[in-house]
Amino acid sequence: MPEVRFTIRWPDGTEDSCYSPSTAIRDHLAAGTAYPMPEFLNRARTGLNAASDRVAARFGYACSAAMDQLARIEARAATQPPDGHVTCLHLS
Repeated sequence: MPEVRFTIRWPDGTEDSCYSPSTAIRDHLAAGTAYPMPEFLNRARTGLNAASDRVAARFGYACSAAMDQLARIEARAATQPPDGHVTCLHLS
């Protein structure tokens, strides 16, 4: 199953490299797009859950790496201004 690495820039200017176990995340995030924080979190949750579901459909178990990535995103988001924007810089 092809994985996707994506880089995001938080409202404070820091960047994080993130992981998705499948290309499902591409249906929810686009490179070069800035999302308001609530929308970004919704898209990240939906995309990473869809990616985990694809792993489950293929291998019979959910992807803990996708859920770990989502937990890291949510924890980092809690330290950011809620009215800020998150930019998806790159998907590969």
